[in-house]
Amino acid sequence: MARIGIAGAGLLGRLLAWQLARTGAQVQVFDAAAGPAPAFGAQGPAAFSAAGMLCPLAERDHADARVAALGWRSIALWRGIVAALPVPRPFFAERGSLLVAHRSDLASAQRVLARLVDDTHAEPEPLDAAALARLEPALPAPAHAWLLPGEAQIDPLAAMAALHAAAEGVAWHWQRPVAQALPGRLLFADGGSAAFDCVIDVRGLGAAPVWPLRGVRGETVWLHAPGHGLTRPLRLVHPRQRVYLVPRPDDLLFLGATEIESEDRSPVSLKSAVELMSAAHSVLPVLAEARILRLDRHLRPALPDHLPRTEHADGLLCINGLFRHGWLMAPALVQDALALLRHEVAA
Repeated sequence: MARIGIAGAGLLGRLLAWQLARTGAQVQVFDAAAGPAPAFGAQGPAAFSAAGMLCPLAERDHADARVAALGWRSIALWRGIVAALPVPRPFFAERGSLLVAHRSDLASAQRVLARLVDDTHAEPEPLDAAALARLEPALPAPAHAWLLPGEAQIDPLAAMAALHAAAEGVAWHWQRPVAQALPGRLLFADGGSAAFDCVIDVRGLGAAPVWPLRGVRGETVWLHAPGHGLTRPLRLVHPRQRVYLVPRPDDLLFLGATEIESEDRSPVSLKSAVELMSAAHSVLPVLAEARILRLDRHLRPALPDHLPRTEHADGLLCINGLFRHGWLMAPALVQDALALLRHEVAA
């Protein structure tokens, strides 16, 4: 039975632990967090502060085609992962997403659409008022709207909890930060160490400065809006930011857009909060009575090319640089990593 040590209990760490435990491997996970529960305010895994949008076509606006390819693979993998998790399963839906624009932003929307090219999947579908009303009857008709077919979404908080709970036999070591990951050995911040047949390093920014990582700040607003009626992730073409609005169970809406080149972990700025909420209200007026549950922020680990990287040597595998695409790409990256490790994790 292979002994696997995982540094990091974020999304990648939990996916790997769950998958490896199912193969019969003996898995231990080490993390600096106090426990498995969600942490916010730039603390704990960035996965807790994510929207859970699985939108590879929309990401072609700014992301490399390789990101989209990993995303399309991951949507199919998420379908299987969620089905394999015990009840109650995390919310997961494949309804496509919406791109909308006000009349004054049509030229900007057309420039965005020109970049949403994917030869392997359907193209954006223009929606007139009647077609949009059939898809989203609660959404007032904006001047322009498009359906991005095939895209999906997942509830990050429920998925993180489910992966942790379902990883049977895994030993979780909380408040045990890893200082260094070496082939077959983890060195801890308290001076201790542990030996394994294979070590997996998925610490995100915790792996700096060994990796040339930087933190890219994102700011979000969590809203409670009973009866809002939105059923699909929505992106609004905006003069300054890529605003997205994501419905979640229990009448929740997740609002975000900001991508700030800063490793500042301080609270959300007034400018970001006002711009985000004003943009969302402009497309969904019912939000005037929404209640603000949380203003959150976190740092996403990015490499210079904004692409993920996997490095493998005997006894050590590292995955990092998921940037803002963690939920979009993680299952495909884990699938590829497990293929690399197959000979090391064999019982």
